[in-house]
Amino acid sequence: MIFPRYSKDPRTEQSLRHSVRDGVAYSVMAGAGETYFSAYALFLKATTAQISWLAAFPSLLGSFAQLFSAWLASHTGRRKAIILTGVVLQTLMWLPIVWLPYFFPEHAVTVLIVCVALYFAGGHLATPVWNSLMGDLVPERRRGRFFARRGRLMSITTFIALAAAGLMLHFGKTGDHTRLAFTLVFSLAALARMYSAIQLARMHDPKPVPRPLDLPPLTVWWTGLRASPFARFTLFLAIMNFTVAIASPFFTVFMLRDLQFSYLQYMTSLAFAVLLQFTTLGLWGRLGDIFGNRMVMLVTGGIIPVFPVLWLVSTNFWYVLILQSLGGVCWAGFSLSSSNYLYDVAAPERRAVFSAVHNVLSNAAIFGGALLGGFLSLVVPEHVSLFGHEMTWTSSLWGVLAVSTLARAAAALTFLPRLREVREVRRTTAAGLMLRVARFNALTVLIFDTMAFTRRRLRSSGSA
Repeated sequence: MIFPRYSKDPRTEQSLRHSVRDGVAYSVMAGAGETYFSAYALFLKATTAQISWLAAFPSLLGSFAQLFSAWLASHTGRRKAIILTGVVLQTLMWLPIVWLPYFFPEHAVTVLIVCVALYFAGGHLATPVWNSLMGDLVPERRRGRFFARRGRLMSITTFIALAAAGLMLHFGKTGDHTRLAFTLVFSLAALARMYSAIQLARMHDPKPVPRPLDLPPLTVWWTGLRASPFARFTLFLAIMNFTVAIASPFFTVFMLRDLQFSYLQYMTSLAFAVLLQFTTLGLWGRLGDIFGNRMVMLVTGGIIPVFPVLWLVSTNFWYVLILQSLGGVCWAGFSLSSSNYLYDVAAPERRAVFSAVHNVLSNAAIFGGALLGGFLSLVVPEHVSLFGHEMTWTSSLWGVLAVSTLARAAAALTFLPRLREVREVRRTTAAGLMLRVARFNALTVLIFDTMAFTRRRLRSSGSA
């Protein structure tokens, strides 16, 4: 595995390598498992409203899990124990998810929603403390590069796992063995999470002094919005997640039900997005380190709002692939820069608490957005009369996609200009950053990364 050194401390360096292996294993679980939850629900005959609850309820339960995680960390300081508890819970929840079509066929969708909610609760239990731990382990000046490299490995692993699972489902459906195919795919996801837990258990915890969970009153948050980079950023991302969640749970429904994609086409469309994330994460990490995460968010966050409504332009499969590819590029930059920006604005001793508050608000927003999207999918008609002309859309979900686009645009225009860079970085413009992205050649970057790693290994071997 090509991965350079990031710390002079052997224990820290080894922990970072275990973190990379954990990330790769997690990506197998996410690519082969989480990605197909909605497709699994549709296979179990879920309605559009149930799909919205499948997205909403886990977010709500995850919010409480994150607060509980921060409370535990502040009182015990045992970060690894909390992380492992959440990961083990995730692993165990795969058992009922795999077997529910065999034992609970009449209530399969309801049981799936509950199991998926508990599954994500385990992940959310680990998230704030994991963020705190990684913030202490990764050197600040190399944070963007480390998470970009780790993210690229995770993206390519997700791509492979997603593709393999999609092929299994495709051939399973062809042979009328879809249920068996889902069983095999989700069993692989469970085994991957078990390996992930082993790698997390081997990581070193510097054990910072725990701080009490003292959340400020709402009035303090409101009056401090203009002065606090963390408060402004948290409010922005919560609202952005709300607007994204209006449409995001229903893209699977749109492709499999409305566009009548096969599992192979569905997998291919997702794989294109993941592949473009993989090839551009390194670029976004470098740009974030050099020009600041705020500038990357400004560029990518300004483009993301237009994607939902573009799905209504054409039902052509190749058009969808182009759309997914562009979305993968933008979401790679936005996700990486927003997660790194949280490290920038949160003090090290407060990261677990700040991460919990940040994620609780975001998850609550996702809950509200998914429910709103489900409501819109039920009440917005597929046919609209405008000035005597009958307009027929490709999907009854057109209202969901249109509202999500307008809401995303409003959130981006309102909050992105108000974010401030908190690190000393080189100055550039949004146009200048976009020009650098346009000149990007993914293959060249991979070659130079490999050559640089080889030179470092040769130098270290020569000095030994």
